[in-house]
Amino acid sequence: MSLARLRWRARRGTRELDALLGGWLDERYDAADQATRQAFDELLDTQDPDLWDWIMGHAQPSRVDWQAIIDDIRARHRL
Repeated sequence: MSLARLRWRARRGTRELDALLGGWLDERYDAADQATRQAFDELLDTQDPDLWDWIMGHAQPSRVDWQAIIDDIRARHRL
């Protein structure tokens, strides 16, 4: 998937999610391996309330690869 398309998909319903997901895309995506890139693409199919709960640490995704991305986002922002 093109970076521009991913950037569009990373735009969410809130500024906070936009910043968190878009920030990961800008800062980590290029260095990520293909499996992590694919996981991020699939993570973007998730509903905003679930993403928010995972990022805030109120819940955890069932997929280990998604949790790794969420953990990275949380660590970068000291959440």
